[in-house]
Amino acid sequence: MAIVEVVKYDGPPDVFAWKHPNPELGTWTQLIVNESQEAILFKGGQALDIFGAGRHTLSTQNIPILQSLVNLPFGGKSPFAAEVWFVNKLNSLDIKWGTASPVQLQDPKYQIIVSVRSFGQFGLQIEDTRKFLLKLTGTMRVFDKETMTQYFRGLLMMNIKELISSYLVHKKISILEINAYISEISKHIEERIAPVFQEAGIRLLHFYIDSVNTPDNDPGTVRLKEALAKKAEMDIIGYSYQQERSFDTLEGAATNEGSGSGLMNAGLGMGMGLGMGGAFGNQMMDVTRQMNTSSSTSSSSAIYKGCPKCQTMNVHDARFCSSCGYNFLEASAPGQPAAFTCSGCSKPLPEGSKFCPHCGDPYTPCPNCGADHAVDAQNCAQCGHSLLAEQSCNNCGEKVRDGVKFCPNCGTSTSLRCGQCQHEVKPGQKFCLECGNKLIE
Repeated sequence: MAIVEVVKYDGPPDVFAWKHPNPELGTWTQLIVNESQEAILFKGGQALDIFGAGRHTLSTQNIPILQSLVNLPFGGKSPFAAEVWFVNKLNSLDIKWGTASPVQLQDPKYQIIVSVRSFGQFGLQIEDTRKFLLKLTGTMRVFDKETMTQYFRGLLMMNIKELISSYLVHKKISILEINAYISEISKHIEERIAPVFQEAGIRLLHFYIDSVNTPDNDPGTVRLKEALAKKAEMDIIGYSYQQERSFDTLEGAATNEGSGSGLMNAGLGMGMGLGMGGAFGNQMMDVTRQMNTSSSTSSSSAIYKGCPKCQTMNVHDARFCSSCGYNFLEASAPGQPAAFTCSGCSKPLPEGSKFCPHCGDPYTPCPNCGADHAVDAQNCAQCGHSLLAEQSCNNCGEKVRDGVKFCPNCGTSTSLRCGQCQHEVKPGQKFCLECGNKLIE
């Protein structure tokens, strides 16, 4: 291979380090280094001097250590073999990274396993050329962005998985809410991995997470999203999961034949199976009780009878009331006077009743015969007795109904008057409003 007269960078534009393909050099070879680049010479596996931007001659004057390696007198000319590496020191801000496959994590909020994937980008700059080449390049000819990403992939994935998991646990949030904390997570990852890059002579400029998401076809994510959508629907409508299950069970029961007790047992079993046996069982018992009410009413009325005195229910063939001792036989004996009837519903009133047990109308007895009458009745419908309140005439003692101002027998005024000024006063009044005379001693 011919000796190279001029060595300059001829590699791709987006690489971090590139090795010149021809190692045959001479002490007269010209080395051209571009701006934002550095070149370093390797001889016998040993790193020699670093050359900055400009044009350099690879002579023993510029590389004193080369004299001992090539065994030339100072200032002599001779060919020699060496490797020339060019390192780009521009800021590279668009290095992409991403999870090769989804990472399995447990959602701490809903306790479900979901698959998580993430991607983003980071920026860096080669800060120490010698350290970078010695630690990372090895025998490679090119070190580009893809190589950089592959080299640090394990470091990135370990920290990303750990930090995302810790944020989910400490913040007690769902994986579906993690995107609200992307900025914080990115900053923490940058602080953690920056020292590792520094050890390789690389300065980490920034680290960004563009997205943390879950695959659309992940079973855990699908179930979680469906459950959240169902919960939102129930919150909007205004009922709970237990109520919905109750509705479903009752709807299914309505389409099946069976007794009330069978329905209750089925409801209780289902409620316990769903982890809500107590609440669901109570609901089912209430429903069953209502369903059985209509069927049990007729049979209960045939088996029991009520006491007309204290309203206690007794067996149908009882002779005496178990509560007050009322004699059912005497009540049904021939010649026994019939009980009074309610003036509101015309149904019999049990003895001692203050209200009608059928319609709730208050019992207002006639003072003469005891028959019930309406509150506003003027005469008893049973005996014709006047129900209007009466008072006696102060002059002749004749009974005078309320509201009558003069006695129909003697014509004396029935109204109360003050003994001093004869002004009309009301019953119970202590002083005359006209003259102030004291009426009650």
